[in-house]
Parts: sequence; C-alpha cells; structure tokens
Amino acid sequence: MINEKLIPYLIDSIKEFWNMPAFTDYPGEALSYADVGRRVMWLHRLFEKAGVKKGSKIALVGKNSSNWALTWIATISYGATIVPVLSNFSPEDTQHIINHAEAELLFISRDKYDSIDTDALRRVHYVFSLDDFRMLKNGAKEASELITPLEDDAILKNLDKEQIQAKDVCDNEDIAAMIYTSGTTGFSKGVMLPHRSLLANLIVARENLLFKVGAKVLAFLPLAHAYAGSFDLLYPFTRGNHINFLDKIPAPRLLLAAMKDLKPEIVLTVPLLIEKIYKKQLQATVETPKMQMMMKVPLLNKLIYKKIHDKLMQAFGGNIRELITGGAPMNAEVEEFMKKIKFPFTIGYGMTECGPLISYANWQDHRYESSGKKVKFMEIRIASPEPEKIPGEIILKGEQLFKGYYKFEEATQEVLRNGELYTGDIGTMDKDGFVFIRGRSKNVIVGASGENVYPELVEQKLNNMPYVSEALILERQSQIHALIYPDLDAMDVDSIQENQLPKIMEENRVELNKVLADFSRIIKVQIVNEPFQKTPTQKIKRYLYS
Repeated sequence: MINEKLIPYLIDSIKEFWNMPAFTDYPGEALSYADVGRRVMWLHRLFEKAGVKKGSKIALVGKNSSNWALTWIATISYGATIVPVLSNFSPEDTQHIINHAEAELLFISRDKYDSIDTDALRRVHYVFSLDDFRMLKNGAKEASELITPLEDDAILKNLDKEQIQAKDVCDNEDIAAMIYTSGTTGFSKGVMLPHRSLLANLIVARENLLFKVGAKVLAFLPLAHAYAGSFDLLYPFTRGNHINFLDKIPAPRLLLAAMKDLKPEIVLTVPLLIEKIYKKQLQATVETPKMQMMMKVPLLNKLIYKKIHDKLMQAFGGNIRELITGGAPMNAEVEEFMKKIKFPFTIGYGMTECGPLISYANWQDHRYESSGKKVKFMEIRIASPEPEKIPGEIILKGEQLFKGYYKFEEATQEVLRNGELYTGDIGTMDKDGFVFIRGRSKNVIVGASGENVYPELVEQKLNNMPYVSEALILERQSQIHALIYPDLDAMDVDSIQENQLPKIMEENRVELNKVLADFSRIIKVQIVNEPFQKTPTQKIKRYLYS
C-alpha cells in the first residue's frame, strides 16, 4: 500500500524548481517551471469554466510539445482523467477513441483537427488548439473564448509560487490516465491507470534512475505511450529536469546531432534505434577480418573496445550515464557487443497495463539477455514447473497494475484474475528476480513434434545477416517462413542490384539454418518492398502479416 499521493509531487516540483528551465520545443526557447505553473493554473480555470469535474475525461491529440505536457500535467493535477491519443492513429481511430472514452474536452493540434469530423464527437463540449490553447469549437459551433486568452491574462502573469495550488480531490484508486494501446494484436483497448500506478512508477524511478537536478532530458518517444509518459515527462518533471521535446522519433543521424547539442545524461529509447546506430556506425568496422583478429588478442582487444566505447560515447553527446531501452526485445548480438565495450546501457521490461515498469536494473548490475530485475511493489511469478529453466507465462501482482479496460469487461477478465495480471509474455526468472523474455504466447509457433519456436529469437539472428534490415518469422502451412525487408543503404554502398537479392537471401537462409534447431529452421524466404508497420515502441504489428 502506497501512503503518498501523486498530485503533490507535481505541484511541489513547480514550486521547488520555480526559476529553472522546464520545457523546450527543441530547439526553441525554454519555459521555466514558473511559466509551467502559471499555465497549469490558467488551464485549471479553463477546466472549471468548461464544467470539468473530478474524473471527467480530457482527450489529448498531437505530437510531443510543451503544450502537450502542460495539458497532461494540468489534467491530472486537476483531478480529471487524461486520454492521450497517439498522433499516428488514423482520423477514424482517433474519433473512435475520443467517443469511446466519453471525453468532454479535446485538446488537438491544428493539423490533426483539420483531418477529423468534430461534429461526430458525441460527448465533446469544447475543442481547443494544442498549438496556442485557443478555442476551436464550442459544441458544434464556432465559439469565442471561455476565459481571457493565455497570452492576455494579466492575473496569470502576476501569480507567485504560493498561489500554485491544486485541489486534493483524488484517491490513489481514481483513474489518472486512460491510454489506448497500439499493440501487435491490432485492437485498441483503453487501459485505465489509477493514480497509484503512475505513483508507483514515479517512486521506482526516483529511487533508481537518479537524474541530476537540472539535467537536460531529450524526449522523442511518443508521450502518449506509457513508457515515455512516465519516464520522459512525469519523473524528470519531479526532478527539476529541463525536458526537450522532439515531435517524433528521429532518424539516427538527427538523434545523434541533438544529443551532441544537448549532452543528456540519461536517454530513453527503443532497441531498434540502437540497433540501427550499431549497424550503420559500428558493424562494418568490427566485422572486418583484421578487426576480428585484433579483438582476439589479449590486451589489444581491451584497447580496441575502449576506443570504440569512447567514440560511441562522444556520438551520444559525451555525457551519457545510462541509456535505457525498452518496449521491444534487444538484438542479442548488439547487446553482447555493447556489454563488451562497457557502454552504460540497460534493458527494462514493461507494458501499458503496468504504467509501464515491471523490471529494471542499472547498467552495472544488468545481466546479459535479461530485461532487468523485478522492481519495487511488483511481484512476478512464472507459470512453469521450473521457472529458472522452462519458459512460462509471466504473471504479475502489485501497485502498478491497471484497473481494467474501459467498457471492455470481457477483455479485462481475460487478463486480470484474482488480482493478478496474465501478461501473455513468455519467459523465465532466475533466483535473484532477473526476468528473461522469450516471446509472446500468441506468437509462439508449435512445431510438428510439439516443440516451441519463439519467432522473436529467430528474427534476432536473421536481422544480423547481410543486407537484412528487418525480418518477420511466420507459420504458413505448418512451415516456418521469413519475410525480409532488405537494407537498402547497405545495398547502395556495396552496389548490390535488386536482382541479386533473392540469391543473397537464400544464402542467408541456408547459413542461418545451420545454427538453428531442426524444428525452427526456415523453409522459405520472401522479400518485401516496404518496412513493416510498427507500434510506437517499434514492435512489428504482426497481425497485419499473418
């Protein structure tokens, strides 16, 4: 049982860090914590004028920005429920989510506003621009402002820190956020996260991540996702960090340029981005015959690893204390190499239904191929006769657990039973509580003799083969097939023609099968012309290809 509450953390942070920079729409000007506090109070007055009550739903649609973060903080600290909608959802899906959530207010960027039919939003009373907080619609009609516009509000400009207050209206079981998933199974469900879930994640972060007060944070993962919402916004805001928002996940080149500029200490990312950086910047060098031979020589290999470590550290801005990845499995080869050069990176495990953190360990303690160690408040058990050796479903219990899927009792009962969350993930756990993910139960392919094939593990190996950008392993007609999207950049560099690809990929298949168990060998390879569609954490949407 957690005895603290979430809202005081938000309000106290504004007061404590009053004169420090809080938000920047990178590379623009910064808003101070004082600016944030005054704007939050302005939004609270706006909510009151609009008739928002405790538990009212406020939908938020747009890319990462200071105003997105302001709306999120103002909503939760007011006692309403925030409904963040991923900006890459289609207009039809966006409208459906807003209606399904029964949102009463909508904050939306103008580019998204122009693509949806606001007349079809059944419960929305007011629509506001996320760009400048101007009212866009009052019911079905164009309307004037409810209160004095933000930039003209004289009262707002004179507020001091003692006037930054919030009503203490929420219990820990009240719903703080309702996040609609964009998972690999294809159907969005509204995950109801109570205040205690966000608070438990915040407490775990404050005890483990240890961001320095005032340090710069680079927030490029979608804030509408639980991972970034908790650890790129909520936690750093309570540490007085300067959060720099990028409106999308950048290409590796642009990400590294921003890191060189900002020199962040802690970076949250997804494995795919790290794998791309490894492939583009390091793999060609470390896999040359000369380098492979040198790395086998004692002492010399340590010098080489240090040189590569230093080069990569400078590429990330030179100030990295820890690079935290999560949301999808890490390629084993990339992880092994990062361990060899002692780069400060670690891998966590989470899911939206836990707000999101389940397991984590700092980079010094992290164990190879694990997804960290179970965190405070969380209990984990493996549905297996030998949890350390035989994979089984990962089952959870703890303060982080969600309260169910909104208006979807059948789906709730399927995963929440007797106070436990049945994750659908398959894994093992060692005696020290380190979790090892093997795959998703829905993805497991059962061989002819009953053997389990975990496609994610085969994909990791295939992704390391020549000219493979990404791969997807599927079962078709009781056989294992591979879909492959080729690495076009590598092909250009090596002057590989398109008509050479079938032969290369067949050679890859033959080579890979030599190291795979008989029951997991690939029978057929198919080359695809476009990258696979992915979730915000860069997991492939498998249901689109089955």
